[in-house]
Amino acid sequence: MDTDFLLKPTWLSIAESQLGVSEIRGKRHNSKILKYHRTTTLNDRAAGKDETPWCSSFVNWCLLEAGFKGTNNALARSWLKWGIELLEPREGCITVIRSKHHGPDATTGSSRGFHVAFYVANSPHSIRLLGGNQRDRVKLSNYPIRLYELHGYRWPWERVVG
Repeated sequence: MDTDFLLKPTWLSIAESQLGVSEIRGKRHNSKILKYHRTTTLNDRAAGKDETPWCSSFVNWCLLEAGFKGTNNALARSWLKWGIELLEPREGCITVIRSKHHGPDATTGSSRGFHVAFYVANSPHSIRLLGGNQRDRVKLSNYPIRLYELHGYRWPWERVVG
């Protein structure tokens, strides 16, 4: 029996350790969020602001901290072709959703409606995710199925070498 399946993924524990990290209103920027951005190929101007959408930056940072390669991309939808596709969710899997109105979404901070975060649980009416840039902070959020489309569950497959 594969007992690794029963353990909480390291990257999920790392994500939980960041609960409460939030954007700073005004001209100052949260240095932790800027650190998340540095795990992507964002240009210096975008990476220097905590208002720049950062859900993908957060997922990249958590995976890198756990020793896995991410997408290095700041776009949430970049995760749809990354890692191994899962047909069913598993605690900690990378989950991509999209607002059904496909436009700007204040709940996820997305300008195009896509969002990426870590799967925690679901119910008949919603999916629970732990992620960054959820109402401008790292938090647990429930996303109603009537408002969001599930685009994929992914699992890491490549460790960082070195």
